[in-house]
Amino acid sequence: MRTVRRLLHGEALGAILFVLAGFLALFAFFDLVDELGGLGAPSLTRPGERFGLEDALMLVALQLPSRAYELLPIAVLIGSVYALARLARDSEFTILRTSGLGPGRALRLILGLGLPFALLTFLIGDYVAPPAARQAQLLKAQYRGGISVGATGAWLRERDGEAVTIVNVRALTPQGELRAVRIHRFGADGRLQEIVEAASGSAPPGGGAWQLQQVRRERQRDDGSLTLETLPALTWPTTLGAEMLQVALLKPERMATLDLFQYARHLQRNDQNAQRYAIEFWRKLFYPLGCVVMVVLALPFAYLHFRQQALSGYVFAGVMIGISYVLLNGIFGHIGNLLGWAPWLAAGAPAALYLLLSLAALAWLVLRR
Repeated sequence: MRTVRRLLHGEALGAILFVLAGFLALFAFFDLVDELGGLGAPSLTRPGERFGLEDALMLVALQLPSRAYELLPIAVLIGSVYALARLARDSEFTILRTSGLGPGRALRLILGLGLPFALLTFLIGDYVAPPAARQAQLLKAQYRGGISVGATGAWLRERDGEAVTIVNVRALTPQGELRAVRIHRFGADGRLQEIVEAASGSAPPGGGAWQLQQVRRERQRDDGSLTLETLPALTWPTTLGAEMLQVALLKPERMATLDLFQYARHLQRNDQNAQRYAIEFWRKLFYPLGCVVMVVLALPFAYLHFRQQALSGYVFAGVMIGISYVLLNGIFGHIGNLLGWAPWLAAGAPAALYLLLSLAALAWLVLRR
């Protein structure tokens, strides 16, 4: 068994790493071409410096972990399909079958290949890609302005007893400074009590008072009259820390699993819709298992019989299956968000569906053919 395991895993591992390297090189080239348009842009934080080729290469390098995380399941599928189809074409897998390699044992061997890649995908997606994506955003912010999500920035909600506070931060500078802060405070009766606008500010880590500068404060008195004051600085007490703000300024797919869980709970505690982040949390949990699903999908190709020229066709079929899995994974996430499906169902349904289809195909090939 050790010899058979070494043969199967060696063939598949070499093909998977080759496919992954090819995909990463291709996407790195596209990312570099995209970043070259910003060459020569002046730095907003370091006077005299400009966006150069080394900065573009650094941005591309910081995006590679996220690319690897997204591409690993597809690379596992294509590499496994190629390796197993080549073994079947050369009749090596047929020899292994006549030597006692049954379907159950072959499935266990192929699962032993998928599980390490699932673990690698989880580690990259949780511990490598999020900090690298954050550093890439900070580097971009030095030449293109503050970090922001969309045209309106990040929105946070905080409940203090019966009162509700809505916070909007337009952007975050590379030094952690807040830009264009707007705070709306509502009373227990739902009436707007106070609006605070600040040109800039700072938030301490772990929560605490925000220090706001160039403040315009508008408050409503009990008699319905308004008071307007302009302040050079204002200390605003809050439980929202810098970490929560940084998480809100990241796209959900770029967050770590723990950050997604904490942010979804923060939204739920403040009566906000956390469906998108809950689905993304479960997708983070299920996505590494896609590598296991992919190797199971590749196993039926070892039981096919074909001539030399058919190998490329089966590899192309593997590519299309991988693309369809990624597309269906994204479609289920959007449909689940729109229709309010259970987050675990929206995130796990594609993997379960493809796993059942692959096992059904394997059973049909073994029992009927």
